[in-house]
Amino acid sequence: MANIVVVGAQWGDEGKGKIVDLLTQSADVVARYQGGHNAGHTVKIKDKEFILHLIPSGILHKGKKCIIGNGVVVDPKALIEEMKGLKKKNISIGKRLFISGRAHVIMPYHNVLDGAHENSKGKKKIGTTGRGIGPAYADKMSRVGIRMADLLDPESFRKKLKTNLADVNFLLANKYKTKKLSVNKIYDEYMKYAEYLKPFITDTVVLVNDLMEKGKNVLFEGAQGTLLDIDHGTYPYVTSSNACSGGVCTGLGVGPKSIDGVVGIVKAYTTRVGSGPFPTELKDKLGERLRLDGGEYGATTGRPRRCGWLDLVSLKHTMRINGFTGLALTKLDVLDGLDKIKVCVAYKYMAPTNSCSCSKKGKACRFTDFPQQVDVVEKCEPIYEELDGWSGNTKGAENYKDLPKQAKAYIKYISDKLGVKIDLISTGQKRNEIIFVNNPFGKAKGKT
Repeated sequence: MANIVVVGAQWGDEGKGKIVDLLTQSADVVARYQGGHNAGHTVKIKDKEFILHLIPSGILHKGKKCIIGNGVVVDPKALIEEMKGLKKKNISIGKRLFISGRAHVIMPYHNVLDGAHENSKGKKKIGTTGRGIGPAYADKMSRVGIRMADLLDPESFRKKLKTNLADVNFLLANKYKTKKLSVNKIYDEYMKYAEYLKPFITDTVVLVNDLMEKGKNVLFEGAQGTLLDIDHGTYPYVTSSNACSGGVCTGLGVGPKSIDGVVGIVKAYTTRVGSGPFPTELKDKLGERLRLDGGEYGATTGRPRRCGWLDLVSLKHTMRINGFTGLALTKLDVLDGLDKIKVCVAYKYMAPTNSCSCSKKGKACRFTDFPQQVDVVEKCEPIYEELDGWSGNTKGAENYKDLPKQAKAYIKYISDKLGVKIDLISTGQKRNEIIFVNNPFGKAKGKT
């Protein structure tokens, strides 16, 4: 048996959905441990495209069990729509989907508060999806959250809802000057959701640990990326949960000794959606080329992603946090045809005050470790090393030997700089457009 974590190593959108889909061939169970429906995982199978937000992409494989853990915040309406959408595409869910009764529920007032709070920030907006994720996690930490198990107890649910709405409606009326929400309307709506989801709600802590004890291979799946982690990302421009590998333990209720490997998903360049610092961002024609060729638009919101060169400073930071045992390099084909490729190996920073520990005011300092202060990261300039690009085509390649010499050199450069092997290389969006250098589960590649 083996239990493997798949983690985004950048600001999300690294192609985790495809990698999870491929590794599911060697797994028995796929378990999601954090985030909400603000994430979007896109998988292309032949001529069909599947965009999943809450349900692990392992659901696309027959016979695989899929778990939504307690660390996830669930919008019941969005989840049911996703379930029905899969059924329309002849994907059988049956008794394969399990939802933690401890997972917190996104309520309508979370969406309202999310939008109102974000709009009140003006130019200092974080860039949230406005789907209630942050407010739901805030209620969780404030110990006033409503959990999936609460939906199964109508009387208890109504009491909690009534108590919460008293505070929420006061805030909506007096701070945001918006209309109040109805207890009865929300109650009736969520009781319908409860009836639909009741067969899927269970104690997933018991379930996932029992499955591991029986020797099943488990694939742990996160959302977003490590640089959006609430503790280790570019705070406050982050998500509201722990997207790093440590989130597995709290988000699913498994011990750290249960984890056998951590695969970091790294795009061959770097992208980011929303606000926040991005040292290697390209605001020119090359950045636009990467966006167009890479199809860099959010699967959840459709927002255009900001694009730039690969950043090894931030990647070394995410390596320390996650303990990567291997990497999956995605979207290599997007770099086809470039004469030169740049890679950021350090940051240059001009300290405006004496607050920087490595320099005096007005003096330049060099960072090879990712700075803690977001204000510092925003003012950092990338220091690049330049590599030769390649004129050959990598798109659709399934064998390492078929890659251009310069593409192989780029892959080796990344592996050597980070000190970790590259297990998989994605050369396109389709399932079969992948090079398996090594299967993290230690098994032979399955048929796609």
